[in-house]
Amino acid sequence: MGRRDHRFLITYRQNSFGEEIRILVDRETGVNYLMQILSNGGSGITPLLGRDGKPIISPISGEEN
Repeated sequence: MGRRDHRFLITYRQNSFGEEIRILVDRETGVNYLMQILSNGGSGITPLLGRDGKPIISPISGEEN
């Protein structure tokens, strides 16, 4: 679900009641981000944290589309 020439890969998408939630993975660092987009044009982004308070990091693979 993304192009290889883009830095961020969308790995999860959820729509409900005029808002969209996405999880993005930085292809260079593996860090996961939570992004919220509101129907009124507002948005926000933050690193996705695990129980230990540290950022969630996904393995980086060269085989993604």
